[in-house]
Amino acid sequence: MTNARAALLPLPPADRAAQVTAALADYIDRANLGAGDRLPTERELTIALGVGRSTIRESIRHFQALGVVEARKGSGTYLLRPISGATVHMPLSFETGRLRDVLLQTLEVRRGIEAEAGMVAARRRTAEDLVNIKQKLDEMERVQIAKGTSGPEDLAFHLSIYDATHNPLFKQLLEQMRGAFEHFWEKPFDRPDFARRSFPFHRTLFNAIAAGDPEAAREETLKILAIVEEDIKEMSK
Repeated sequence: MTNARAALLPLPPADRAAQVTAALADYIDRANLGAGDRLPTERELTIALGVGRSTIRESIRHFQALGVVEARKGSGTYLLRPISGATVHMPLSFETGRLRDVLLQTLEVRRGIEAEAGMVAARRRTAEDLVNIKQKLDEMERVQIAKGTSGPEDLAFHLSIYDATHNPLFKQLLEQMRGAFEHFWEKPFDRPDFARRSFPFHRTLFNAIAAGDPEAAREETLKILAIVEEDIKEMSK
């Protein structure tokens, strides 16, 4: 049951979309909504806030782009992570017309962030984190051996490492970067062998994190990303 003090009130004239976005963030905070909770319906928001449906939709699209909410057809809009009016949003935008160039640009940024994430995970990982990372690695290896490719499982493995940093910004930033190319990562360049040579280094990366060796974790991460870069350049010719 939501908090009675979390009532939504009509908004005064101004930048309606921005106001709706701020009002929703404040409502989510005051109503103590968490990941998995459903937001009020579009109709309920329209009536409560006194704005048109197009404005509500614009605000929801804004939150979707930030990875904060998810619209489920026939079910409603659900919160993916709790936010408040004080939450800092850092949306990322890409022009994917020249896919090869943008992939290489994002890889330059990812290299620094992912290497640091591996080092932090090696320092902060808990016993529970190691169990989770190993489960994801075992599944990735199983699928890779069976199918010769394991895009979703590879992503799950890396996300488990970001979780082990216990710093949510690592996961949010890197998930946004990779999420922007979701369809590409399903079958990069229509080549099932994309970055296949990096497969063994995922196990050595896990070993470094398990050993609590930040420098080794950094080195193994850079080996994986070096192969990704080489394959982007080679397969996009």
